Amino acid sequence: MSVVQSIRSAAAAAIKALYEQTIPAKDIAINTTKPEFEGEYTVLVFPFTKFSRLKPEETADQLGKYLVAHNPDLVTGYNVIKGFLNLQIAEQYWAQYLQQHFNNRNIGKKPSNGKKVMVEYSSPNTNKPLHLGHLRNNFLGYSIAEILKANGYEVIKANLVNDRGIHICKSMLAWQLFAHGDTPESTGIKGDHLVGDYYVKFETILKEQTEPIIARALENDFKDFQGTDLERIEKLVTLFHKPEIKADEEKLAKLNDEIKELSRKQTEIMQQAQIMLQQWEAGNHEVRHLWSTMNSWVYKGFDETYKRLGIDFDKMYYESETYLLGKDLVEEGLAKGVLFKKPDNSIWIDLTADGLDEKLLLRGNGTSVYMTQDLGTARLKYDDYQMEQSIYVVADEQNYHFKVLQLILKKLQEPCADGIFHLSYGMVELPHGRMKSREGTVVDADDLIDETIGAAAEQTANSGKLKDMAEDDLQQLYKMLGIGAMKFFLLRVDPKKRMVFDPKESIDLHGFTSVFVQYAHARIKSILREVAPDADKLEGYCHKGSLLPLEKELILLNEQYESVLEEALKEMSPSVIANYVFQLAQQFNSFYAEKVEGKYTYSVQDAETPEKQKLRTQIVMLTARTIAKSMKLLGIDVPERM
Repeated sequence: MSVVQSIRSAAAAAIKALYEQTIPAKDIAINTTKPEFEGEYTVLVFPFTKFSRLKPEETADQLGKYLVAHNPDLVTGYNVIKGFLNLQIAEQYWAQYLQQHFNNRNIGKKPSNGKKVMVEYSSPNTNKPLHLGHLRNNFLGYSIAEILKANGYEVIKANLVNDRGIHICKSMLAWQLFAHGDTPESTGIKGDHLVGDYYVKFETILKEQTEPIIARALENDFKDFQGTDLERIEKLVTLFHKPEIKADEEKLAKLNDEIKELSRKQTEIMQQAQIMLQQWEAGNHEVRHLWSTMNSWVYKGFDETYKRLGIDFDKMYYESETYLLGKDLVEEGLAKGVLFKKPDNSIWIDLTADGLDEKLLLRGNGTSVYMTQDLGTARLKYDDYQMEQSIYVVADEQNYHFKVLQLILKKLQEPCADGIFHLSYGMVELPHGRMKSREGTVVDADDLIDETIGAAAEQTANSGKLKDMAEDDLQQLYKMLGIGAMKFFLLRVDPKKRMVFDPKESIDLHGFTSVFVQYAHARIKSILREVAPDADKLEGYCHKGSLLPLEKELILLNEQYESVLEEALKEMSPSVIANYVFQLAQQFNSFYAEKVEGKYTYSVQDAETPEKQKLRTQIVMLTARTIAKSMKLLGIDVPERM
């Protein structure tokens, strides 16, 4: 039981005894005491005044006296600030906690709660390599999975590969038209990069073919359009030329985008891609063979990148294997009357009564849309695992999509519907702005990996501290520091917030970075090598004397790990862990560096007494273990030397 849980239980017992009221211990609000006040933990007393019928200060005083009198091993003193009861925790409590946990390899890990959760992350497209946006997704999904495991859940880490659809056909068609048989082997280009190059090539040709169509349309020449597209473009162009629209930048930009997208559909190359998609769905042998070949190049490239990043999965799903399940679901929904068919044979669902709009689920030509395959995948995942929750790690651009997905599944009465949770995160930008796949301005994950590892190597080499380390060990250290820098920087920000990734800032030894935390861990390991502690001899030791301020503060911060783990799960945010472990590293550095009259106050090697050396050895061992555990939840390793 953590100290907060102990305080809650004691406070609930006190309220029962003092006011004859039973309240759940979990409902008692407790925070760490603010630095300007004496004490370690603060109880919020205001809710109890309705039982006590006293002023908050009087209620706090009664509660404080009771806790001290009846829980001397836990609470030794208190003070009252308005409606806040600040408690001083017994020093022996901290010493006992330290004795019990300093060498606990499973610190903070909860027992199994019998619940199963799937975390789906990465979800790459097989038309381009992994890029910076994928990195935040991968790191976030992996870390959330680890946080869930540590909190007692059985976790399935899943990856749904977007291996079919019009975007895949774009790369295939461009390769067919312009590659002249190039392969990764013949060009020396990594497979996912080679395929991505042809996606950019397609978009370049598409842009060239689109521009004259737009120009003609804006001059009221609509010969490129027909049917419903003709009706739509005529309306858009009429609006475009209205003075009130010209004066509204936001409306004008939206119109421009609509006209552009409609014009893209009319190009020769886009129509060829659409034909290829229909051929793929019809099982055309030649198209399927090209698709299989190019995807195999991409998968090999993905695997290399995942391995470098330390990212793994328990289950792989492929849209090419799930979209037909989605079609089945759509047909079932149509038969039940939940869905409806339009004159062009496209199938829709009407969500206007739910405050949304009509949603296309199957095109008139029989081809599926993203929602179709997501419906099928949702059913398949549940059939495979019957998990209580299915977490989708997807950028906030898809917030509406997942709201609609869950609503459709509920209307179709699918058992997986209630467990769907969209872990939405903000997009990542670089200091120079947003990336665009179509324009080839994305920053490849492989390039960023190389850059951060290179920066770590340069910084470490400049320190001159590891000249005796073997070259293989050095290269492993550089990778640990570089990959850790990327992960920490992208996870330290609350997922809901958009962010800017700066590779140079991520590797700063003195900043809010993984390198700072890793260095603290390496420093502790250096201390322990010098003291050469025998853990067995320390197991039975429990310090009996008083604790100096930073000794107590460092133990207290370590003790909060379990509560931080629970908060990270509640918030679905690895940033909670990142902020905590950085604070722990800072606290250790203060502990390590404090001097009085030129002498280190908290020296482990030159401690004032053998008892103090044992105490501080336990403290730094616990700190190293908590740092390593915390960083592992972020997917980051910590070095023994730096």
